[in-house]
Amino acid sequence: MKKFLLLFAFIILNLSETVAQCAMCRATVENNVNNGEIGIASSLNFGILYLFAAPYLVAMVIGILWYRNSKKQNKKIDLKSILSRNKVE
Repeated sequence: MKKFLLLFAFIILNLSETVAQCAMCRATVENNVNNGEIGIASSLNFGILYLFAAPYLVAMVIGILWYRNSKKQNKKIDLKSILSRNKVE
């Protein structure tokens, strides 16, 4: 898990350029595509997908960490209850 987080942080920190995703930018790109310039359009589409996926990835990571933590807590509670039963008997 630590390797994954380090790799993820490395990738995020090394993003060289971010393209704005406003409506005016979209209109400009559509105009450029109509004139035969398609280089910016592919970058814009990638940027939109990147911005779309980021919140879901963050929510997924939080959910996984929450699940693991609750699983550990349940194991600790079960272990304590088993130990307390053995002391009583």
